[in-house]
Amino acid sequence: MSEELDLVLEDAQESMDKAIRHLEAELVKIRAGKANPQMLDGLVVDYYGSPTPINQVANISVMDARTLTIQAWEKNMLQPIERSIIAANLGVTPQNDGNLIRLFMPPLTEERRREYVKRANHEGEHSKVAIRNIRRDAIEHIKRLQKEGLSEDITKDAEKSVQETTDKYISRVEKHLSTKEKEIMSV
Repeated sequence: MSEELDLVLEDAQESMDKAIRHLEAELVKIRAGKANPQMLDGLVVDYYGSPTPINQVANISVMDARTLTIQAWEKNMLQPIERSIIAANLGVTPQNDGNLIRLFMPPLTEERRREYVKRANHEGEHSKVAIRNIRRDAIEHIKRLQKEGLSEDITKDAEKSVQETTDKYISRVEKHLSTKEKEIMSV
């Protein structure tokens, strides 16, 4: 019985880890004034009729602090890449010179910075909800185990352990959000 309980606790922690990793990946996509190739992660390009991640059809590099360059592996892919960047509404206009695409990151205005902070907080809220849902599922599973014969003391301890883990992960989300907010708001 305790093996199953350990499995429930371990599974909850792994799921919460995934929620944190997802948050980190989403926060990287929110730009903070500097050019970052990871901003384009998740961007898909129409590659001969099939949606393909941009990093599988082109090389993305940082030219300077405010410029990204995209070197397509096939010249005829420049137009579809340009269209997908425009469609993604990243707040940048691609400059296509026929050989490569340059993305010049405009300096962030105060209003745009606040928008990015809101977006970051929105992502953080999604992570918190996911973590709380994981907690709820774990506690429900523990209660089912109690009905199957798990003692009340062990059940209470397990629920307390799940809550402590949840609190720890929620505070990690808060830490990530405050770090990202400082990064975005610093001029």
